[in-house]
Amino acid sequence: MTNRLRLQQLAKLLDITRLQDNETPATFLQWLKDLPTMPAAAYCVYPEFMASLINWSERQLTMAIATVVNFPKGEANADIVCEQIQRSILGGATEIDCVLPYKALLRGEYGAVKHFLYDVRQASKNTVLKIIIESGELVTAQQVAKASELAIEGGADFVKTSTGKVAVGVTEEAARIMLTVIAASGKNVGFKASGGVRSVEQAVGLVQLFEDITGKTALNSNMRIGASALAYDVANQLKAS
Repeated sequence: MTNRLRLQQLAKLLDITRLQDNETPATFLQWLKDLPTMPAAAYCVYPEFMASLINWSERQLTMAIATVVNFPKGEANADIVCEQIQRSILGGATEIDCVLPYKALLRGEYGAVKHFLYDVRQASKNTVLKIIIESGELVTAQQVAKASELAIEGGADFVKTSTGKVAVGVTEEAARIMLTVIAASGKNVGFKASGGVRSVEQAVGLVQLFEDITGKTALNSNMRIGASALAYDVANQLKAS
């Protein structure tokens, strides 16, 4: 059993996520009703469900409202993604999770990736911007490092592992590479682990890795964990502790 202080820390790092492909208004509202009450960092949903989330969240603890753009394939052009960002902010989003055009990166088109990141940073203004590098689709450690470097140079507030929509989500190897790049940058950039983080034990291991590499305490200002099923595991262990 994880100790209570670690569980409380972990709860505050969660971006509780709902990105179901066949969602309906009814199933989304049922999900909200069934959610455990905990002081999460944010709730992350598709743009079309933000209004329902915001209406529900007014009765809950204060949290950030996150949504996704250029999701999940990372193939839209920058103008379309910037429009998605602007509409999302007008709709109440306080955080944007944006997929890096990782296929362009795989082709070595670094200039195009840089221009894309510049445009989405400008469109996001002061809104928290998390760049999803889709680490499981990047073939080499060097590509994971390069994607992380470009995201940081482009002004990302967080570098995020995965959409959760590909076969390989977060891995310890990818997390280690990303955290090493973040630490070496000297910039105030956070790390978000997502895609297959399902157990408290796995999440605690990622928190420990973050703290070991960065030398910082994991707080929701510098680390997030994208979670769906994990939120229930954390809540159940908190009750039992």
